[in-house]
Amino acid sequence: MTEKIFERVDPLGRFAVRGLDPGVDAAVLHGWLTHPKSYFWQMQDADEWAVAAHYASVAASPHHDAYVGLCEETPAFLVERYDPAHDAVGKLYDVQPGDVGMHFLVAPTDRPTHGFTYAVIVTVMELLFGDPSVRRVVVEPDVRNRAVHELNAAVGFDVVDTVAMPDKEALLSVCTRERYVRARSR
Repeated sequence: MTEKIFERVDPLGRFAVRGLDPGVDAAVLHGWLTHPKSYFWQMQDADEWAVAAHYASVAASPHHDAYVGLCEETPAFLVERYDPAHDAVGKLYDVQPGDVGMHFLVAPTDRPTHGFTYAVIVTVMELLFGDPSVRRVVVEPDVRNRAVHELNAAVGFDVVDTVAMPDKEALLSVCTRERYVRARSR
């Protein structure tokens, strides 16, 4: 297992983030990514090998990182951090210095805990803004993913535009450090 790179205490427990090891984590990720609730990740038909191969390519990229999020030491979410200038979304808006792209996935469960997904996105945002060079977080969720749009708005994201990505119609949204701090103080 890789070392934890970030930790925070939330009323729902201790949240941490560690590097993703494609060989070790592929089985758990496969279950998450192919679950019907993970439809927007577009990996429904992937087998475990394809998941491992995908995250091995992420690990090899100098512009993309993947992490496993933990709650009380148990894998509970997936985080991807990427450089929008080296991603398809970077062709659709004016990438600014200090922009970082982000994706996250909460492990599907039949017994959801109220506030858990919010605690996860706060953990992700704290991880990203923990890097002083990050000025804005950029996301491009599918326009149909209303739940994530509400969550993004709750932590300070502003919708910039609806954009046509190669694999989806997306709501390009950004969150500055200042907007995040304001949203969290409410």
